[in-house]
Amino acid sequence: MRTLRCLLLLLAAAALSTAAGKTWFAYVGTYTGHGSQGIYVFRFDPATGVTVPIGLAAETENPSFLAIHPGGEYLYAANETGAGHLSAFRIDHRTGKLTPLNRVSSRGDSPCALAVDRFGRYLLAANYGSGGVGLFAIQADGSLAEASVFDQHKGSGPDPKRQAGPHAHSAAFSPDNRFALSADLGTDRIYVYRFDAALGTLAATQPSAAAAGSGPRHLAFHPNGRFAYAVNELTATVTAFGWNAGALTEIQTVSALPPDYRGPKSGAEIQLHPNGRFLYVSNRADANEIAVFAIDGSSGRLTPAGHFASGGRTPRYFGFDPTGQYLFVANQDSDNIVLFRADPATGRLTATGKTIAVTSPVCVQFSAAE
Repeated sequence: MRTLRCLLLLLAAAALSTAAGKTWFAYVGTYTGHGSQGIYVFRFDPATGVTVPIGLAAETENPSFLAIHPGGEYLYAANETGAGHLSAFRIDHRTGKLTPLNRVSSRGDSPCALAVDRFGRYLLAANYGSGGVGLFAIQADGSLAEASVFDQHKGSGPDPKRQAGPHAHSAAFSPDNRFALSADLGTDRIYVYRFDAALGTLAATQPSAAAAGSGPRHLAFHPNGRFAYAVNELTATVTAFGWNAGALTEIQTVSALPPDYRGPKSGAEIQLHPNGRFLYVSNRADANEIAVFAIDGSSGRLTPAGHFASGGRTPRYFGFDPTGQYLFVANQDSDNIVLFRADPATGRLTATGKTIAVTSPVCVQFSAAE
């Protein structure tokens, strides 16, 4: 196990080094109800921090979450509608444009999260509206097969408005590719499945319980494979877990809000810096900021390291560029993406003064450009 953890850290460091000499396409997923038409693309140069708009990469309805195939050839979008669909596209690495491959049912209402397994064979999708997750085989041409496995979550939580039923809100694979996970906001549970990449199967294990009424939303794994972190939307807290062969053991729960904040709570995104030293969480509602925590590499415990204004309203998502130098913060209700420099030694964020105008941005993903 220690050998695997060392390998994961070495692979992460190598990826950062390789990414530094490239330019990238930044794909932006949006909600299309206010003038947006689908997925937009920008060319990004991490050497200069400059983004150049290219335009609409693909017209598609409410592509609220995107995932890039590990081979870099394909992009997948969750079409967050009542009917619920997943769309597959081929990436043109010269122009950034997306060619539609196919669309399949997500098997539920309002899919909101996607993940591709490490070997690029399967897509995991979470349906927020109806709860439950599906597993979809990725075919040789990058298109999606219909769901081969589907698990409908059941249950509720104490908040009658937000937790009357299950609301699967995340999709993730463990770093070793042996497990799939989904945080369910409606049931206060984190579902864990044994994943067989050869057979394409999911086997449910005992879900881990979150604090009642916390509403776990998104998950992030530490690159060493020992720790996992969950942002809880309803309480705007972060829970640190030990991770061992499919078992989550709570280590600590801390507030993601500034100490003097007294407004409404709405945690959203959670990600680790690629170097594994810092954890970032976005707070929406009236907070509109990014919280930063230092991570103890031995225990996984978190220490607050700062709060930084998001530069807009409702930072639903943020993502690091492939070099780990820049954080792209997608502010859904102010129609902008704000670029920050991330200090790898302190975790602190510094606004670059660069802003990308996009209507209702809710996700940013990167693919190498030629």
